Amino acid sequence: MATAARVAGVGTVVVVLAAGAYATADAYDVVPGVVTLAPPVADPLPFPTAPGAIAPTAVPRVLGDLDPQAPLPAAPQVQALVDALVVDARLGPSVGVSVVDQLTGEVLASHQPDAGRVPASTAKVLTGVAALTALDPATTLPTRVVRVDAGTVALVGGGDMMLAPGAGDPTATVGHAGLGDLATSTAAALAQQGVTSVRLVVDDSLFSGPTQSPGWDPSYVRDGFAAPVTALAVDIAKLREGEYVPRSPDPSLAAGDVFAQRLAEAGVTVEGRARRGTAPSDGVELARVESAPLVDVVHYFLETSDNTITEVVSRLVALDAGLPASFDGGTQAVLHQVSTLGVDTAGARLVDASGLAAGSSLSPALLADVVRLTTDPQHAALRDVAVGMPVAGLSGTLSGRYTKSDARGLVRAKTGSLPNVTSLAGTALDAQRRQLVFVVMADQTPDGGQWAPRQAVDAFASALAACGCR
Repeated sequence: MATAARVAGVGTVVVVLAAGAYATADAYDVVPGVVTLAPPVADPLPFPTAPGAIAPTAVPRVLGDLDPQAPLPAAPQVQALVDALVVDARLGPSVGVSVVDQLTGEVLASHQPDAGRVPASTAKVLTGVAALTALDPATTLPTRVVRVDAGTVALVGGGDMMLAPGAGDPTATVGHAGLGDLATSTAAALAQQGVTSVRLVVDDSLFSGPTQSPGWDPSYVRDGFAAPVTALAVDIAKLREGEYVPRSPDPSLAAGDVFAQRLAEAGVTVEGRARRGTAPSDGVELARVESAPLVDVVHYFLETSDNTITEVVSRLVALDAGLPASFDGGTQAVLHQVSTLGVDTAGARLVDASGLAAGSSLSPALLADVVRLTTDPQHAALRDVAVGMPVAGLSGTLSGRYTKSDARGLVRAKTGSLPNVTSLAGTALDAQRRQLVFVVMADQTPDGGQWAPRQAVDAFASALAACGCR
């Protein structure tokens, strides 16, 4: 019995010790249990609630606001720069100049500012301003495929003359939309209907009138200064790579031929050659691709001075105004839209929207007013015109100019060049950080090309940028 009692006692001690050890382990959360020395768990946070509507913060400006405290240059000194320019033999006998303070609109200096002169490509500034005020800058141009009948489809142009021949590039302006992508989508839609063979028509009826301005020299298309203006084209109708290369005489049908090739590669046989036709207004759309936004297209033609794309954009302005999408309708619409912004267009004449044709006439004062609008805070959309213009020594048609000038990066302007015509319209930031609008138009420059008159104009703009003029 004693032995049994001792065994029972030892067992009890073991049980008690084991229980104590487990309780200790439980307290330190080593083993599962209800005992713990850890601090109590905090109450959960309340379920989050959506914040109330708040006023949006200001969108950062592409161009900074002008400092009204920056000193205004002394008008007599600026006038002295103008007076020296207009007698420079490199510009010839017909020169118009206007220099205006960007912030106040005060005319600081001028020479025959109200006399009309040939603007050349400075006219493109008006087309850009008209487009971005009349139209939504986010507008894109569709190129569509529409069923005509059981065996026919139509390639319908929406104004995109920058189509890629194959796949589109969503990061590009030229080639943003591609005929290869359009063909792939079209083939898929036709396959669902069991169609493997079609006839193809090209509908470019969106634009009307002549495809080339009567004011254009016949050599312009051959030499690549412009293409016939139609409602669709591949790579602005270029027949080979390069800037000034021959263009197709019929960009729409040429695009149709490329599209037929892409359809064939996608498994759809095209019977015969593409021909011009019209899609039914209620035709079923099989596929479409969209161009780059309008604002990017405007940037492109301002920076590169592309004549063809400028004419395309003017036709879009005409369509918005209910006018024919032609040379006459485009120029009428552009001038009217600019006049709605408070610019006096009396006496202004545009033969085309790009400035390539002979016979256009704009005054330096009008151009200065339009340029000044582009950085006016009351017309925020027009800042895209201002930033789309070439920067001296850095971009576009000014990339090779001002490269050794202190004005590099301080002058932003649209160039204009025709035989015996040199013009420049834009802004210069002077040494006191005052922004000046300037326009120089010389339309009787001596024979010998652009080098000498450009040197004179660029020296003048550089002097404006360097001017403390106090």
